Amino acid sequence: MGRIIFYEDKNFQGRRYECDSDCTDFHSYLSRCNSIRVESGAWVVYERPNFMGYQYVLTRGEYPEYQRWMGLNDRLCSCKIIHFTSGTPYKMQLYEKSDFGGQTVEATDDCPSLLEKFRLREVNSCKVYDGWWVFYERPNYTGRQYLLEKGEYRKPGDWGAVSPTVQSFRRFKE
Repeated sequence: MGRIIFYEDKNFQGRRYECDSDCTDFHSYLSRCNSIRVESGAWVVYERPNFMGYQYVLTRGEYPEYQRWMGLNDRLCSCKIIHFTSGTPYKMQLYEKSDFGGQTVEATDDCPSLLEKFRLREVNSCKVYDGWWVFYERPNYTGRQYLLEKGEYRKPGDWGAVSPTVQSFRRFKE
């Protein structure tokens, strides 16, 4: 399956907490998180309990300080393992307005700039038909990130965002 280890201090020092499955709140075990080691699997870690707040998508590897996973601070409280289905195609539709209104574009591949490729400045709703996708707040896969799985997202809050700002996205593969 998967295994992730959270450390209170930078460079894998201090108290630690290990997970091999989803965890709704590990904040009672660690007061902060300054480094992470992903030993196996792919994970989404969240700033707040119950899979809320800022999200960070992590793959196997070492993250000796929170800036390495593009963290805004040293606060993490919950995590979820990503379960892939091999051979899954990737397809989604993006909408200019909430509730699937306005201009519609279809995506089957990565996009470093929505503005350049589709002339869209924001995404207010989307339908993910196949695959896992990561939305980024800024072009070239930077800024806040949001993981989307198969389903319908009627408004930005449905994928955890506070605004419709999506400037790039990519397929998330195993």
